[in-house]
Amino acid sequence: MCYGRTDVAVAPEDTAAAVARLRPLLPVAPLFTSPLQRCAMLAHSLSGQAIVDARLSEIDFGSWEMRPWDNIARDEVDAWAADVVHYRPGGGESVLQMAQRIAHFHDALVLQRIERGTVICHAGSIRLLAARHRGLDPQAMALHAAATPHAIAYGEIVVLPGV
Repeated sequence: MCYGRTDVAVAPEDTAAAVARLRPLLPVAPLFTSPLQRCAMLAHSLSGQAIVDARLSEIDFGSWEMRPWDNIARDEVDAWAADVVHYRPGGGESVLQMAQRIAHFHDALVLQRIERGTVICHAGSIRLLAARHRGLDPQAMALHAAATPHAIAYGEIVVLPGV
């Protein structure tokens, strides 16, 4: 199933298990979260003071959202693969557009001199945030994220070292 920006829920028992595992480790304040409930529910369970930031949302797949991958025309998927940075899957958001908003989020933290914090967001957002943290510009962030395989699990901790 193709979903990004769609606000799908996580099973309550999965959220509870993640909270039990993460609570002793988190949150390092401040805690930022995507507004999508699969992140926000976890964040609000960990901290009543989570800061919701729409820039942390997953990519918008437009008309591809909530469609089985097998039901998306092969030529559309091929067009995305041919230009993963600029192509807007389903007329939604390009990876470059997503990288730009993630870069704005990261840059705001730097401007505010926030050196430590917790961010609860999506695998795509995490990959782009890590690329920005390494100093990449949005175009390079998008290329790096697209070229780097991932297996980021729900509730997994990814630590970005200090600069």
